[in-house]
Amino acid sequence: MPTVFICDDESRILSDIAEKVKSELADAEISMFSNGFKLLERLSEAKCDILLLDIDMPELNGLEIAAKLGVLPEKPLLIFVTSHDELVYDSLQFHPFGFVRKGYLEKELPKILADCVQEINCREKNFCFHANNSEIKLLLDDILYFEAEGNYLKLFAKSGEYRFRETITAVENALWESGFVRVHKGFLLNQSAVKILSSDKAELIDGTLLPIGRSYGENAKKRLMRYMLK
Repeated sequence: MPTVFICDDESRILSDIAEKVKSELADAEISMFSNGFKLLERLSEAKCDILLLDIDMPELNGLEIAAKLGVLPEKPLLIFVTSHDELVYDSLQFHPFGFVRKGYLEKELPKILADCVQEINCREKNFCFHANNSEIKLLLDDILYFEAEGNYLKLFAKSGEYRFRETITAVENALWESGFVRVHKGFLLNQSAVKILSSDKAELIDGTLLPIGRSYGENAKKRLMRYMLK
């Protein structure tokens, strides 16, 4: 059941969008917000899968809100809703999933929502990220581990190595239920990539040795042992 947040300062449009979302995604959990401050407060407390966000709002506009989404453990699929086509270019820096014009909700909203559902289903088996001016999608099974590097992460996969801007904690929260285990403050590994587990390190299937930190060791080793003994 996807969670959908809608934010628009015009009550009529807010209700109209909510009705159309409900007609397309009958099982969706929908929350409506009339200003950006209330939206951000809610986003800090609850997960959102799809965010329909008006660009042109008083006090706190959609672009200012989008700039704050990077701190969330899991970023929603961001869809800008606007009646000002000239603002679309400015919004591209936030890598939105798509755009919907208010004058064409009936035509454009069903398609973008269907794409969102497909992407959400896809993410259950894939990890998507932005690097080198490209959107990259990797199978979770292809990923060996992540290594923290300041405000960036290095991703090591069977297919190669990547570097992108994200925190290791955010990725840990996103992939916790998919078998990724934090073994050290600087390392997050795929449990399926572990070949040998010892008291202070894990050897991966490619021969890489990763340290197991003291503060993560007990819980990490329990999770990994449970998986390896299956």
